[in-house]
Amino acid sequence: MLIKSADDKSKRLRLLEELRRASVLDRRQRDWLAAEHKRVKDGIGGERDAAYYIDTYFHDGENHVVLHDLRLVDDGQVAQIDHLIMGRGFIFYLIETKAFNGNLIINEQGEFTVEYGDRRHGIESPLEQSKRHESVLLRVIERLGITGRTHSKPIIKHVVLLHPKGVITRPDGRRFDSSNVIKADQFGTWHEKYVDKEVGLGKVLSAAFNMRRLETIVEWGRMLKREHQPKDLLELPDFMRPKASPPKDEARSQPVTAPVPRSHDIQAPDHAARSSAVQTDGHSTASEKRLICATCGSKISYQEGKFCWNHPNRFQGRQYCRAHQVAFT
Repeated sequence: MLIKSADDKSKRLRLLEELRRASVLDRRQRDWLAAEHKRVKDGIGGERDAAYYIDTYFHDGENHVVLHDLRLVDDGQVAQIDHLIMGRGFIFYLIETKAFNGNLIINEQGEFTVEYGDRRHGIESPLEQSKRHESVLLRVIERLGITGRTHSKPIIKHVVLLHPKGVITRPDGRRFDSSNVIKADQFGTWHEKYVDKEVGLGKVLSAAFNMRRLETIVEWGRMLKREHQPKDLLELPDFMRPKASPPKDEARSQPVTAPVPRSHDIQAPDHAARSSAVQTDGHSTASEKRLICATCGSKISYQEGKFCWNHPNRFQGRQYCRAHQVAFT
């Protein structure tokens, strides 16, 4: 049963796309925006594809509940869990989704590398990442009073899902077990194999002793959903913050740089400022038609100014750079 779907992250993509059109960006900002846009876009696609296979497999099931994109915060630590599956036998599956365009290579030490043609890049182990999420999850469910009939902790199984078209190069299974790193379309087969062959007698008995009704784990799922703390989709790193504008006298004598603002810095001018800038007919005065952003004081292009002049009601008769025009959309 599905308890929580993934959060809508389209607002994040729109912000990044608008900021990438800003007229003044340094190289670091351009590179970060490009990388962040790709990361968010690929992440959305990978989580969506994995959720499709998970939801299809558990669609008619009566023994599990599913939560996608669950973000838990406890004592300053954050667990961003891509997918959480809770079973009636108190077996939980923590699933990490990775949207790699290259080939994944796992060595005998459990180190992960992604290969793109002739280039290789080492990456953080998604299994170790999931284990860190486990510690936060266990503290949260203990605080919520979620426990098995024997007052035990749940059995946790960590799984990594890759795109079905991905290529996985695995080590010798005797050196490092990578059997829980699988392609998303194989999740159903993997789960059946795990339940049938890999759980073991001890875990089977534990699951039997801790067996709960579906209504109980549904309520657990809803409790965890209420604990979800979504990430601020408009948050940006400090180096993307705007620098303070120089005094007006200095602004006349030297060019003004205007790094891209954080989302909460993008806001419409207050009522008093709007009143002084707009005539009663809603059109700007001739003195207001300057190629200067009314928010950050940076120089703007003629096209940016013209766009504002052609939409006087929308921009309250003032001119803004493209990054600050987004506040009026």
